[in-house]
Amino acid sequence: MTTNDVHVRPEFTPNAAHLLWRAAAERPGHPVILDGDRSCSYAQLHAMACGVAERLTALGVVPGDRVGILLDRGATAAACFFGTIATGALAININESLRARQVEHVLAHSGARVLLTTGDIPDRLGRALETEARVELVDGPLAVATGFKPIERVMHDAAKIIYTSGSTGMPKGVLISHGNLWAGAQSVAGYTGLQASDRIASLLPFSFDYGFNQLLTTLLVGATLVIERASLAAMIAETLRRQAVTVLPCVPPLWLQLLAAPAFRKTLPALRVMTNTGGRLPIEAVRTLRASHPDARLFLMYGLTEAFRSTYLPPEVVDHHPDSIGRAIPGAQIMVLTEELREAAPGEEGELVHRGPTVALGYWNDPETTAAVYRPNPLRPAGSPDVERVVFSGDIVRRDADGWLYYCGRRDKIIKTMGYRVSPDEVASVLYASTEIVEAIITVEPDDARGNLIIAHVVLAELGTLERLRRFIGTELPRYMQPARIETYAELPRTTSGKHDPKALASKQPSP
Repeated sequence: MTTNDVHVRPEFTPNAAHLLWRAAAERPGHPVILDGDRSCSYAQLHAMACGVAERLTALGVVPGDRVGILLDRGATAAACFFGTIATGALAININESLRARQVEHVLAHSGARVLLTTGDIPDRLGRALETEARVELVDGPLAVATGFKPIERVMHDAAKIIYTSGSTGMPKGVLISHGNLWAGAQSVAGYTGLQASDRIASLLPFSFDYGFNQLLTTLLVGATLVIERASLAAMIAETLRRQAVTVLPCVPPLWLQLLAAPAFRKTLPALRVMTNTGGRLPIEAVRTLRASHPDARLFLMYGLTEAFRSTYLPPEVVDHHPDSIGRAIPGAQIMVLTEELREAAPGEEGELVHRGPTVALGYWNDPETTAAVYRPNPLRPAGSPDVERVVFSGDIVRRDADGWLYYCGRRDKIIKTMGYRVSPDEVASVLYASTEIVEAIITVEPDDARGNLIIAHVVLAELGTLERLRRFIGTELPRYMQPARIETYAELPRTTSGKHDPKALASKQPSP
């Protein structure tokens, strides 16, 4: 068992809205959000959140109700979130890039009473929403107030629902408690060493737990969040330099996009912390990041929505273990369990199981899936009460003799081909090591002879060639792991959270 003995204890347990209420009292005039040429102070954000809370209360919103928030990242979205949870209701940040059908599912599945959004919603979604939720428009400046006191809640009371995104099917809602929000913010801010003087980049949607935690950690330490909406790497790099950003959180596809831009590889003097989660960052990308920004500390992390963050790799060991996901975050225990539910030996693969204060409450309105994923701790002492639930991640990992964890793949995505079990991530890592590509997605096709064919979908590097890539693969991979086909694209599809989206490849044509 990998254990970190630092225990996270929130200073306030009643309501996560106290993050903003406290910060506004301590740093009223300090900018909390920079959005282009607009600045919002802690006092202004607090006043807007109080105004939202009063407006929702006047609409009859009571503790336990659900409120959808369909807004772009920024001060208004932040105020609507904190105003919502201050009333005791559950907030649902809905990704602004979802289509009408998906938004309607979220609202109906959650039973949202109110939707806070803007008047251009029909244009954004392609048509008007069909929903029983009351649609409240928040166009223009929000009404402000100052005297609203957050409704008392305890750590295990629900605070928000995070709906996981996907290209097909409908998303599930993960139920997050006030204690989960506190624990996640304090843990990340603690091990990354965030400070009040930091300027933290916001490149990811608030509907994504990683993107939303950047707002929470900003408030926790009294820092400033810098909103950036540009999709071009050169423009992002310019904002990072102009705004003197000190903390840069990204997911792997975004890191790869940035690393392909010469403007980003130039020195960013203010940058001191870089973080990655949402997937494995290729070793070559890790080395390039370290070489281009040697003075910035790089944290490689692993997490899942059901437990937010599970592990991190300290920057001082990144050069020695660039392919590791590290060890447990402060306050968590990470177990590596075999199919027999025993602790895996060093070098033996097993499922990552998370125990700790960031473990969510379960899935909203889905007791069957909750029971399958949130299960009793199989390693609890015999005779101890069965009251705690741990998260079975579905991810296969192994632990080396020194306790470092390595991601092997999804339990349900291991490729069976030619009688072998192959991790798609292992194949992708070799493709990245060739330096002939900048992005890759590995998929499979059924095949009578092999069982499955391995298909590589890639974006070639500026000077990369298929011929050299095939030659490298032939040298570095055994035959059973070699892709049967390589398809090239100008770009690969991504989910609303910025991760690669293999399911969307069916509707995307390869380059000729």
